[in-house]
Amino acid sequence: MTKDHSMMPITLLDKLNTPGAGYDLIRYIGLPDLFGNETHTMLYFMGKNLARKFEIQAVSDIIYAFEKLGWGQLELLSEQKDKLTFQLMADSVVYRLTAPIETEFRLESGFLAASVEKINSNSCECHEDIHKKVHLVEFTVTYTD
Repeated sequence: MTKDHSMMPITLLDKLNTPGAGYDLIRYIGLPDLFGNETHTMLYFMGKNLARKFEIQAVSDIIYAFEKLGWGQLELLSEQKDKLTFQLMADSVVYRLTAPIETEFRLESGFLAASVEKINSNSCECHEDIHKKVHLVEFTVTYTD
C-alpha cells in the first residue's frame, strides 16, 4: 500500500490477496475480544473509514470492492428517492452464515454507507437484514440529508 493512505485507487485491491481463514479469525474472534460490546459499532465505522480511503465513483466500484475484498457478490436491487437496496450473496456468505461462530456484516454495512455517500454526496446510514434460510444479506442504504 501507499505510505500516505489518504486516497487509494480502487484497483489496488487487485494487488492484495490473502486466504480468508486468518482474516475471519481476527474479525470474528480477535476484534470482539478487543472491542467487547462496542464491536458492532467499531466495525461499522471501520467500514466507513475504509471506504473513504478508496476512489469510489460509481456503484460498479462498490460491487468490485466487495468482490475483491472477498465479501461476496453485491447487487443493486432497487433505487428509490430516499434509499438504495442491495443484496449480497456468495459461497463466502453461505460459509459465514453457517459458521459455528457468531458472524455479522457491520463492516460491509459501514463500507456501503460511506461508498454511497461518496457517490451521491448525501449523508447515509446503512443497515443489514440477514436472511439465514436463503443465505443472503440485504442492505438498505438510507439518505439522512
